[in-house]
Amino acid sequence: MTIRGADGKERCFGGEPGKEFYAEYHDHEWGIPSHDDQHLFEMLILEGAQAGLSWETILKKRGGYRKTFHHFDPAKVARMSDSELEGLRQNPEIIRNRLKIYSARQNAQVYLSIQKEFGSFDRYVWNFVNGKPIRSHRISLKDLPAKTSESDALSKDLKKRGMTFVGSTIIYAYMQAVGLVNDHLIGCWCYGKGLATS
Repeated sequence: MTIRGADGKERCFGGEPGKEFYAEYHDHEWGIPSHDDQHLFEMLILEGAQAGLSWETILKKRGGYRKTFHHFDPAKVARMSDSELEGLRQNPEIIRNRLKIYSARQNAQVYLSIQKEFGSFDRYVWNFVNGKPIRSHRISLKDLPAKTSESDALSKDLKKRGMTFVGSTIIYAYMQAVGLVNDHLIGCWCYGKGLATS
């Protein structure tokens, strides 16, 4: 079921009072196809950081992540030193989990190798959905799967290449975030906006 916001729009999430930032993310980012490599890297790091936490928590810390991880420039993140990463464990602007912090560097290094192999991460990742978003037609968020055969395949390949915090459930959330999957609910105002092909 959707949630009616103060502006009268029905949303999958973010319609509650005081969650305008969440509505903004829902309306302008979630489910919209992304082909920008830097954005694709940003969301991969953020989704990994979200493991075990709420996505709202991560969105509130997004600015801190951008500042801390060089605005998600994968080349710069890949070169971060151990002392830099250790210092981040005292930074309240991000999730201070040691494994998640170190995974950002590890994943950046793998990300760069994928870019080199395929010409772009965009080209690599969109292969897993045959170049076009998978569109669902569901009424409630409870009807959405936690993972799919496509997220299983992408997760397996990323793990094989050496990435961490890329389990199939995390990767399915990532696919939703960058528009590989469009899971806007049928009652949502974004459902009929053609986001699956924008």
